[in-house]
Amino acid sequence: MITGEIKNQIDTIWDTFWVGGITNSMSVLEQMTYLFFMKMLDDAQLKKEASANILGVSISNPTFKEGMWHNPETDKDVPYNNLRWHVFKNMEATQMFNTVRTDVFAFIKNLSDGKSSAYSRFMRDAVFLIQNPRTLTKIVDGVDALDMGNRDAMGDVYEYVLGKMAASGNNGQFRTPRHIIRMMVELMQPTLKDEICDPAMGSAGFIVESAKYITEHYKNDLLKKENAEHYKGKMFHGFDTDSTMLRIGAMNLMLHGVEEPDVAYRDSLSSSNNDTERYTLCLANPPFAGSVDTEDINKSLLAITKTKKTELLFVSLFVRMLQVGGRCASIVPDGVLFGNSTAHVALRKELVDNQRLQAVISMPSGVFQPYSGVSTAILIFTKTNAGGTDKVWFYDMQADGYTLDQKRTECEENDIPDIIARFHNLTEEENRSRKDKSFFVPVDEIRENDYVLSMNKYKEVEREQVVYDAPDVILSRIENLESEINAAINEFRTKFM
Repeated sequence: MITGEIKNQIDTIWDTFWVGGITNSMSVLEQMTYLFFMKMLDDAQLKKEASANILGVSISNPTFKEGMWHNPETDKDVPYNNLRWHVFKNMEATQMFNTVRTDVFAFIKNLSDGKSSAYSRFMRDAVFLIQNPRTLTKIVDGVDALDMGNRDAMGDVYEYVLGKMAASGNNGQFRTPRHIIRMMVELMQPTLKDEICDPAMGSAGFIVESAKYITEHYKNDLLKKENAEHYKGKMFHGFDTDSTMLRIGAMNLMLHGVEEPDVAYRDSLSSSNNDTERYTLCLANPPFAGSVDTEDINKSLLAITKTKKTELLFVSLFVRMLQVGGRCASIVPDGVLFGNSTAHVALRKELVDNQRLQAVISMPSGVFQPYSGVSTAILIFTKTNAGGTDKVWFYDMQADGYTLDQKRTECEENDIPDIIARFHNLTEEENRSRKDKSFFVPVDEIRENDYVLSMNKYKEVEREQVVYDAPDVILSRIENLESEINAAINEFRTKFM
């Protein structure tokens, strides 16, 4: 858990960027990411060097080699040693500024081997925005005070920075609340045998939370070489059409020990994406109203649901991308559940009749406040290509541990632990009433209702009969009140007029 002291350190760094003229929250996050990365590269090599010195051996594949590095952007040679955080942080302010802006930044942009390649692939169009030595000095001092040797702590730091980005303006659409992501991961319980994909990854929240779940539950298994290699490089896949978010997402993953994820620039809905029956688990919060090139939509997606709506196309994509037996948990807008267009009905029919739809969890509209009031739900299904839906579990989430207003402050009301517990013990749900928060609906009833998946369609609302007084009794009561008012007015007039 991030401490108040660390929050204050991050807030100070954030404010320094603003005072220095960088006021766009996405730009602040980007620039902070670059400096985190510079320090992490040096910290990692310092640890390797310390171990090598004890053993009396040389380190293999050092990031900072002996001798000189050729800067392709200036066509000049620079000592590798000057590119290291622990060296340039002690330089005079102007010298440090020139070294970082000209050489160190060029160095991290041109890294292309080892664990850094997932990040450096997206650095080609990166720009260093810090404009003066004083600002850089204060920021470097702030970052230097953070303990980057603790991956869990740095993961929390990064999540806090992402939260500041979401809370500060228009970029909030990139971030799904962390506790909602964690709930979805807990529901799906990924294992070391999974290959996990988020085709609209943003800052990689779902992939990162899956990675954390694996490290928490399979710590001993990760000591095996084949499991460690799978975790570091082949287990996680994420795609996005925003290079900035890919940079941020790749850094987020590195902070959590995923050193070489499959992270790539890709329009997941386009004809260029041919991933079919590849992944065992999809976790996502795809864009609800994103623009799409209608001429470039992959034809295989249109075969399931002929539409231009991204929220429908992404669910269609999940079906195609998953292996048979693969699972999916995705956030969708409520319209997917009850829309009456041909495309909406066709998609729901696909999930119910051709796959195995397991659960629909309705979330309150305040979950995405303060930057969106959209009503959403979580769809959970398994790909079978042969049906298998016999009944669907519905849950009406009414609270998520935070107030549902713009402030989103913590509160006691929280259905998330109950949702997770009940989902993993569905046999106990069989006798639940339609008046409860959760219950099953038979598949035949869903078919009879045009495949509508809105919980309100099936929920039984208990109505209490209210008996009102007869009209003459109400009228008599009004007349008595009127008499009392007139008497009070006359008394007032007699005394004071």
